[in-house]
Amino acid sequence: MQNPEVFILAIESSCDDTAAAVLHNDKVLSNVVANQLIHNQYGGVVPELASRAHQQNIVPVIDAALRKANVQKEQLSAIAFTQGPGLMGSLLVGSSFSKSLSLALQIPLIAVNHMHAHILAHFIDEEGYDKPEFPFLALTISGGHTQIVKVNSFFDMEIIGETTDDAVGEAFDKSAKILGLPYPGGPLIDKYAQLGNPKAFVFTKPKVPGLDFSFSGLKTAILYFIQKKKQENPNFIEENLNDICASIQYTIIEILIDKLKLAVQQTGIKQIAIGGGVSANSGIRTRLKENPYGWKTYIPKFEYTTDNAAMIGIVGYQKYLSNTFETASVVSKARIQF
Repeated sequence: MQNPEVFILAIESSCDDTAAAVLHNDKVLSNVVANQLIHNQYGGVVPELASRAHQQNIVPVIDAALRKANVQKEQLSAIAFTQGPGLMGSLLVGSSFSKSLSLALQIPLIAVNHMHAHILAHFIDEEGYDKPEFPFLALTISGGHTQIVKVNSFFDMEIIGETTDDAVGEAFDKSAKILGLPYPGGPLIDKYAQLGNPKAFVFTKPKVPGLDFSFSGLKTAILYFIQKKKQENPNFIEENLNDICASIQYTIIEILIDKLKLAVQQTGIKQIAIGGGVSANSGIRTRLKENPYGWKTYIPKFEYTTDNAAMIGIVGYQKYLSNTFETASVVSKARIQF
């Protein structure tokens, strides 16, 4: 029987978003995110600037999350934080604050794997959203990760396919950079792709055995294609931007879908859940919703796709129920075993 009064304060600081959430059992009471716009001018996240911004943001963000949830810190049952993977300086800000607060309040401390959280975000109690049943296949797609994971239970997960080079989010952002689009470019490719013809230009899909992915060859093919076309017509990008973006996005989605088909064939599991920042992409969401393959697909609420603390909180809640706690000696890890 579930404890009706479990309140989890969750803190996420793995990259450049400072986030805090308060959950009552598996229901989100607040989910606050402070973005760091300073990185846009550098074309990517600058780790030192990210950790400094976390230090500035963490207290106001946690305060806002508690106020919005109408929960006093004395009511909290536990503190959950992102242990890794991520930028070390950013992770340390979140873990240090979490350790201090758990000691001050004398409540348990819970360490969360960021990638587990992207997958288990589907178990947040949200009206209109079904929860997958075990076992299911999770496609985690973000700026740093591209994985197919066989999920047997809350804490029994096995990576059965992953990228051998660039992650899918990198493929989007680097393609955008080739086109002269500002950082972050992935959402802009999605925006322009909705106005273009996805079959205007053909890019060869990389041949990678098994369930693994590779995107570096596709990125190189796009670079050479653009260089060649610009030599023929200096205005090629401007005149064809929507079609170029649509064709790039179509190719990337086809790569993902092909591997999912193979994973379903190999495992016999027809439940597919997506997670991670790139699962916010409208083309991927539309393709999975169309679902001509007989799969049962789970697409998270938009606000739970990008880095957020609600997903950290739902893992924290499950760990709380199983009494999986940490001491203050727990260490943050830029790379963490899945």
